[in-house]
Amino acid sequence: MNVKTSCRLVHFRRTQRLLKSSRFRAQHVGPVHRCREYSVESTTTTTETKNNFSDAAVLSHGKRAVNNFAEQSRQTPRSQYRKLVESSALRSDDHQEEIVGKLQALHDQLETYEQPPVLEPKQSSSLLSRFFSREDHEAGTIAADNVPRGLYLHGDVGTGKSMLMDMFYDTLPPRIKKKRRVHFHAFMIDVHKRVHAVKSSMGASEGDPIAPVARELARETTVLCFDEFQVTDIVDAMILRRFFEILLNHGVVSVMTSNRHPDELYRNGIQRSSFIPCIELLKSKFDVINLDSGTDYRRIPRALSHVYFDPLSPENVKEANKIFTAIATRDGENVSHDRRLKIWGRTLHVPESTSHVAKFTFDELCGHALSAADYLEVTKTFHTVFVTDVPQMNLGQKDKARRFITFVDACYESRTKLFITSEVPIFQVFSVDGDGDKSVSDHQRSVMDDLGLSDSTVGTSSMFTGEEEVFAFARCCSRLVQMGSKEWAETAGRE
Repeated sequence: MNVKTSCRLVHFRRTQRLLKSSRFRAQHVGPVHRCREYSVESTTTTTETKNNFSDAAVLSHGKRAVNNFAEQSRQTPRSQYRKLVESSALRSDDHQEEIVGKLQALHDQLETYEQPPVLEPKQSSSLLSRFFSREDHEAGTIAADNVPRGLYLHGDVGTGKSMLMDMFYDTLPPRIKKKRRVHFHAFMIDVHKRVHAVKSSMGASEGDPIAPVARELARETTVLCFDEFQVTDIVDAMILRRFFEILLNHGVVSVMTSNRHPDELYRNGIQRSSFIPCIELLKSKFDVINLDSGTDYRRIPRALSHVYFDPLSPENVKEANKIFTAIATRDGENVSHDRRLKIWGRTLHVPESTSHVAKFTFDELCGHALSAADYLEVTKTFHTVFVTDVPQMNLGQKDKARRFITFVDACYESRTKLFITSEVPIFQVFSVDGDGDKSVSDHQRSVMDDLGLSDSTVGTSSMFTGEEEVFAFARCCSRLVQMGSKEWAETAGRE
C-alpha cells in the first residue's frame, strides 16, 4: 500500500469515528458500508488542510467521502450509468448524465422515505355523506407535498427513456420492497380487470370503484414505474386523474416514460377537456424532463445477430426451422402442437411450442382480432418466439400491420428473443412501394430522418398517415433494429 492510499484510509477511519458520535451522521449519512478496497478522489486536499482539520471541516469533508464511498459499495443510478459508460455500453452524454443526476436525487430521497399505511375509509350510513365523500381525501392519506416528487421522462424514439427508467428501478434502495415496473398497456389492463371485479362485488349502485382499486395498488406498491405512458382510450382518460390523485395521497412514488410532453397527451381525443385535470396533476406533482438530446441510442452501431431471414427461400425457411428445433428441444422437451393459452376467458392457439419457446405464422399471430393483452400473455409465457412468413404488407392489410406493431412492442417490453422469416427485409414489410400513387408525407419523412431510416432501409411506406400511426411505425422499425443486435441476442430471452 502506498503512502497516499494509507493517508486516505487513516483519514476515512478518523472520519468514521467522528461521525459515529455526531448527530449529523444520524440525520444525513446512511450506514457506512465496508469493503476491502477504498479510494475516493474527492478526498484529495492540500498539505495544510490535512494537518489542520477542525471537527467541522472533517464532518463536512467526511460526509462527502462516506456518501461517495457508500455509493461505490452499492448500486445507484449514477454508479450504474458510469459503469455502462466505462464499459463502452453507453456513450458519455452530458444531457443524459444530468438526467441521471435527477434519478440519483430521487433515489437518495427514497433511502429514508416511509410510505404511510393505507387505511380503509370509515363507512357512513348516510347516503348523502357517501355521495360527497368521493371527492374528499381518504383516511390515512398524507399531503402530496410530503411525497417525493415523481419523474415524467419524455422524448422521441431512441432517447434512452426505458434504459434510464430500468436503471433507476434496478438500483432502488434495498429497503424498498414494494416496487413495480410495468408497461402502461399492461398496467391499464390490470386496472380494468380490478375495476370490473370491484363493480361486480359492489353492485350497480354502490359508488366509486376507482378508489378501492387505487387503495389496493397503493398497499402493494411504494414505487411504481410506468413505461410508454400514453392515453388513446376515452375510458382510460376518464379515470386516470382520480387514480393518480389517490395513489399520490397514499404516498406512492411514480416514475414514468412517455413519447410526449403531458400537454400533448390525448391530443384531439374525445372529451379531452375531461382529461385536462390529469395533465395539470402530472405537471404539478411530477418533474417533467425532456430527454431529447440529438442522440438516438438505438442508432449507435451494433453488430447484428442473425435473427431475421429473408426472402422466404427454401434455404432460409430450413435454417429458421433448424434454429427453432435446436432452441425448443435443448432441455429435452418435445415440441407440442396446438397448445392453448387462456386469456380473459378466451383461448389462444399456439401452433408449435415447448415450455418457453413458441412458433407462429404471421397469419396465425396477426390475422385474427388479437389485442395487446393477448400479445403480452404470449411474451410472458414464452421467452423466445418465432414468427414465419411475414409478407410485405399493403393498404389492405393495415389491421394486420397494426397488430404486428403491437406484437413487436410486447416483445420489446418483455425482452423476448424474436426470430422472423419475411418476404422482404423486415424493415421494409410496411412498405407499399408497389402502389405507385402514394408518397411519403412530410411528417413521416421527418420522423424517418430523425431515426436515420432511409427509403432504402424501410421503403417509401405510406401505409401509415396519422401522426400516432407514423410514430408507432417508426418506433417499431427502431425497435426491430435493436432487437436484431448482438447485445439483444445475448441478453434477451432469459428465463
